[in-house]
Amino acid sequence: MRYLWWLVRCQPGRVLRGSLLGTVWMVGLSARPYLIYRAVDDGLRAHDTRALALWVAAIVVAGVALSFVGTMRHRTMTFIREDAKARSAEVLLRHLSRIGAALPRRVASGEVATVGGSDINWAADVLTLTGPGVGAVVAYGVIAVVLWSISPTLALCVLVGVPVVGLVVGPLLRRLERAESVYRGQQGALTARSGDIVAGLRVLAGVGGRDLFARRYAARSQDLRAEGYRVGAVNSWIDAATVAIPGLFLAAVVWLTARMAVSGDVTVGELVAVYGYVATLIVPVWFLMEGSYQLIRGRVAARRIADLLSVSTDDVGGPGRRWPGSVPDARRPGALTAPTGPADLHDPVTGLTVRAGRLTGVAADDPAAAVALADRLGRYVVSGTTWGGVPLTGVALDEVRERILVADHDSYLFAGTLRDILHGAHADDDRIGAALRVASAEDVVDALPARLDTPIDARGRTLSGGQRQRVRLARALHTEPEVLILVDPTSAVDAHTEARIAERLRAARAGRTTVVITTSPLLLGRADLVAHLSAGRITATGSHADLLDQDADYRHLVARDSEDPDLEQPAGTEGAYR
Repeated sequence: MRYLWWLVRCQPGRVLRGSLLGTVWMVGLSARPYLIYRAVDDGLRAHDTRALALWVAAIVVAGVALSFVGTMRHRTMTFIREDAKARSAEVLLRHLSRIGAALPRRVASGEVATVGGSDINWAADVLTLTGPGVGAVVAYGVIAVVLWSISPTLALCVLVGVPVVGLVVGPLLRRLERAESVYRGQQGALTARSGDIVAGLRVLAGVGGRDLFARRYAARSQDLRAEGYRVGAVNSWIDAATVAIPGLFLAAVVWLTARMAVSGDVTVGELVAVYGYVATLIVPVWFLMEGSYQLIRGRVAARRIADLLSVSTDDVGGPGRRWPGSVPDARRPGALTAPTGPADLHDPVTGLTVRAGRLTGVAADDPAAAVALADRLGRYVVSGTTWGGVPLTGVALDEVRERILVADHDSYLFAGTLRDILHGAHADDDRIGAALRVASAEDVVDALPARLDTPIDARGRTLSGGQRQRVRLARALHTEPEVLILVDPTSAVDAHTEARIAERLRAARAGRTTVVITTSPLLLGRADLVAHLSAGRITATGSHADLLDQDADYRHLVARDSEDPDLEQPAGTEGAYR
């Protein structure tokens, strides 16, 4: 509800105008029964043609005016909803971009897709209550006052009848909220599963697991369909009650008024007016019922949006839950001062110390432990990692992201030209060329028809696996961060290409802090210091050659078979190949 209220407060003038137009339109609907009542009593019953013509003209003018006001009301409410959608999308996109690579570790991609695809729209629909919703409440009160002037008994029927409608539908709305929450959660999980299946379709087909996952997806789909039927059943009862209960209410009031007209308590014109008032009352009652349903659905959607916004820098060592408009992380009070220059990174979990200005290689026997180490060094999880003696979690996150870059070997490639992927439309071609050369990716550019201006599909599907990996490496090198952490950057390239990358990487990053997490002897042989990560701890450090001679587990981990006598080996790696 706080989030929904924030959407309202972001456009107070427009919401006020929508409320005013909604009220005028709703109250104006009750003006026509009054005009008809005067036309019947003052014109027809009195046989006064002039009075009848005047009242008929007034009915026509009122109809035209209501049409104009109704058009402006609808237009204003459309602006309000679209503004809320755009604002929610902006807040979410800014927030997700701030979380960055930590997002997939916290939230499934399907959850993000369903929130961005439908929850934003449903939350925006709630703002309809600020226009017709307010008008419906005011119109309900106005009609009750007008009926009181005709008959207190009729007014009491109206005042009591509408709350009864709410009491009947209320339990259904609570059931709908529970059902909607379960359904939306299952829908997000199923969307995530479908995305995983599509992304790994080739792998699944290769290992014979496509049918297994297809059956599991079908089973989940059946469960979701059953939950959808449950939501639909509750919704159908609400829709039925929205139509039936006001209809029964109208019939009861008309029956009572007709008896009063027969007994002479009300005139024929007042009978017609009461019917018109009660028939008009169905419109605000319908809006209130529809608004209640939108509120229930919007609350579920807003709760999911708020949950996604709550995945904040608190999960990566920041200030905790952040709502729209609060202090950004870079300027939050109490942030520690980062080292002014190159400084050592220390991970107390493994005992690894990354020396500033040096190329450090880390060979891990467990890929999960390697990824966890990169997460801690890059501050994607809360940990005790220090940077120049300063707790990394205490430094402003924006500064950490600007100076420390973790480059995964499978990081996402957005759609666009190769130039856009590497940097942007106004990038320096010389600087891009230097990064491509270090990544040994010049041939990737040469093979493209428009070179750097060639469009590339999302995820780089038009490139081979080795090409994608080298483009990712070039993108990371192009940013020239103060600390660069590469996770298995050459796993998809051949040995010759890997040797060139290892040699050029050392030269390009000379004097800057670089961590290469890999088991490649070519990369490890170029490192200033190599650390062996085993069972979650650093068990040995030294040069690549020293560890090959002294650490049997390390030798077994990084040794590769090679029968190519022309394979270039970096100095100090003799004996690494068998």
